[in-house]
Order: sequence, then C-alpha cells, then structure tokens
Amino acid sequence: MSSFALPSQQIGDLTITAVSDGYLHASFDFLANIDPVDAARMQENAGITDHTSIHINCYLVRGGGRSILIDAGAGGFKQWGGRLTTNLLLAGIHPSEIYAILLTHAHPDHVGGLMDASGEAVFPNAELVVHHREVAFWEDDGNLSRAPERARGNFLVARQAFEGYRDRLRTFGAGEVFPGLTAVPLPGHTAGHTGYRLDSGDKSLLVWGDIVHFPQIQVPRPEVSIAFDQDAHIAAETRSRLLDLVSSDRLPVAGMHLGELGFAHIKRDGENYGVAYEE
Repeated sequence: MSSFALPSQQIGDLTITAVSDGYLHASFDFLANIDPVDAARMQENAGITDHTSIHINCYLVRGGGRSILIDAGAGGFKQWGGRLTTNLLLAGIHPSEIYAILLTHAHPDHVGGLMDASGEAVFPNAELVVHHREVAFWEDDGNLSRAPERARGNFLVARQAFEGYRDRLRTFGAGEVFPGLTAVPLPGHTAGHTGYRLDSGDKSLLVWGDIVHFPQIQVPRPEVSIAFDQDAHIAAETRSRLLDLVSSDRLPVAGMHLGELGFAHIKRDGENYGVAYEE
C-alpha cells in the first residue's frame, strides 16, 4: 500500500486520511435488540463474508504544518489490529512526526497503539488530548472495583496510556481543540466519548468515533446496541440523533469502525438509514 492508495478527503486546508490498524472480532452475542441470525443475514446481504469482523480505523489530519492523529488503534492488544505504525510509514509519516493524538475515548482498540510492548510511548513527541471525563472515569478506583472481570483489563490499558503521556496530557471539556478541529460530545458509549468536527473553507466532516461497530447493522437499525456501550440507552439515542443530523445536513462522516474505505455519507429513505461509502 502506498500513500496515494490510502483513503483521503480534502476539507479546505485540511487533509484527513484513513489509516487502518486492522481488525478485531466480536460475537453477535454482544449485540442487543437483534437476533444473531438477523445480524448475520444483514452482514451477508451487505457482502461481508467475515460476519463478526470489526475494522479499526485511525485518522491522520494534516494541515498548518502539523500531523495530528485521531485515535491510535489497538496496537496488537488481544491480537487486535497492530498495523497502524506500518501503515503510517507507508503514508510517509514517522511516529516521531505526530504532533498530537486526539482520543475519541480510551477503550483498548483506541489507545492500545499508544504504547509498545516494552512500555514505551510509540509517539515520543505527541501531545495526548482527551476529554476530562474520560480520564476521570478510567482513573477512578471505584469504577475499576465495580467493573466486571472481563472489563478490568481495559482500565489497565487506559491507565498505562495516560501515564505514558502524563507530561504531555491535555484534557478539555468542549470547543475547539486545534484550529479547524472542534470536539463534539457523543454520550453513551463511554463517559467522555467525543467526536471531532473538521471545518475548513466551505467544507466539513465529522469523525464520529464509535457511534457504530457494525455499520451495516447499526445504521439501518440504530436501536441495536453493543455490550461495549457503558450506557446502551443513551448510546442508541445519540446514534439516532446523529444519523438524523448527518443525513439531513449531508455531512460526511468518518468512523473508527467503518470499513477500510474510511469515509461515508449516511443516506435517508423515509425512516430508514443506509451507509454509502466514498470510493
């Protein structure tokens, strides 16, 4: 793969590129409000042969002499992903050139790539920028003690990432985090789950984080939630509201679990939504 083959969009003076970290897998048993047989059929009808695979995207934003990364992938955690650094190099970007990393949230498939196997920061010169509620949640020992056993490792991965960048960790609450990049609160998935809207010239694009994990299921059926959502009800409300907004405004979207094409429009037909990828 060469740099020109990576999916990119030009938003005014900003160039945003989808950089794949690879895949993870999640059983349909993690989904609520849908029968696994129906979920499999929807994937099949969409031409997806590996029904339970979830793609992991990160996004490289270049402009104003800076290279900013949105999320850092799984980094091989649980054998998930791990292709980000290689694909960045193919895009002509060395990890030391990354000026800042914006996190949508701190689940392992978004922060696992911040640290290497020896515990060193992969991006030695990057500021780590994250919503203050996200840091507060993962660093709260009470939340850790209440977490189910399967989720406790998530706390350790998030804490390791925050600690590895502690001297260059910046938290925010709302508003513009860099010129042309504005934080958009997207509650439900995690305590501080955040999207980022790019605005430059007369163009805009929304990086919507984990609004969906299975796009071909959760876009047409936004009531379908996944066990990774901290508050499934609020996450579903946020998803429905956002689908209405981006389809009405014709606002292109990027998402961490869209396919490798990375960019899409949400099309609306009556009460039904669909994903139309940008080729």
